[in-house]
Amino acid sequence: MAPHGTAWAPLPGSAPSPPCARSPSPRSARARSSAPPPELPVCKYREELPAAIGARAENHVTLDELQRLLAWKLARGRFRPRLQQLVTANSPELVVQRSAAAFRLLPDMHAAVMALCALRGVGPATASAVLAAGAPEVAAFMSEEAVAAVPGLPALQYTVKHYLLYLSRVQERATALSQGSASGLWTPHHVETALWTWAVGRKMCPDLLPNLGPSLVPAEDTRPAKKRRTQAE
Repeated sequence: MAPHGTAWAPLPGSAPSPPCARSPSPRSARARSSAPPPELPVCKYREELPAAIGARAENHVTLDELQRLLAWKLARGRFRPRLQQLVTANSPELVVQRSAAAFRLLPDMHAAVMALCALRGVGPATASAVLAAGAPEVAAFMSEEAVAAVPGLPALQYTVKHYLLYLSRVQERATALSQGSASGLWTPHHVETALWTWAVGRKMCPDLLPNLGPSLVPAEDTRPAKKRRTQAE
């Protein structure tokens, strides 16, 4: 049961709304100016990618889709060109093979994430974005904002262990919200989207949404700076 007085507790009468495309999180002018625009069109994560995956005989993503998905992800956070270079180094055949294997391994989320992390430049967060696009009923994207909104989690680390801990809380909340709900089934994807929207809304328009709990600024990462720079997300 989620504690009262946090973003984790649903507002009265709340219900899942249709997933929509997200805008990048607010960043400083300096951070935005240092990030060149991606060369590839940014993936419409909430629209095009789920439809493309679902239309295939076997769920998988292509190298082009993985590149555009990473561009979408980096546009919302720190620009890390090295990750783009690493992802581009994967062969198209290997991306299809590994991603198809990951979807076949579901609902074993640990095995599915590890299958995707075998690709160069793909860490747990990027793997979670792939899985959430194709299997929203069991997976949720590991966004910084959503992780920070879940009470009781330690400081964000881009590890499989941390993702599974976060996902278990999100899955529990989706199950609880779905019980007796007249508005339809809540999925982990719905919960993560709601958390992200609430957190970003609080940052951009603090007077618009109620203050349900402490600040959702992610806890400080105490790992060495070099390790933070080199770890794939």
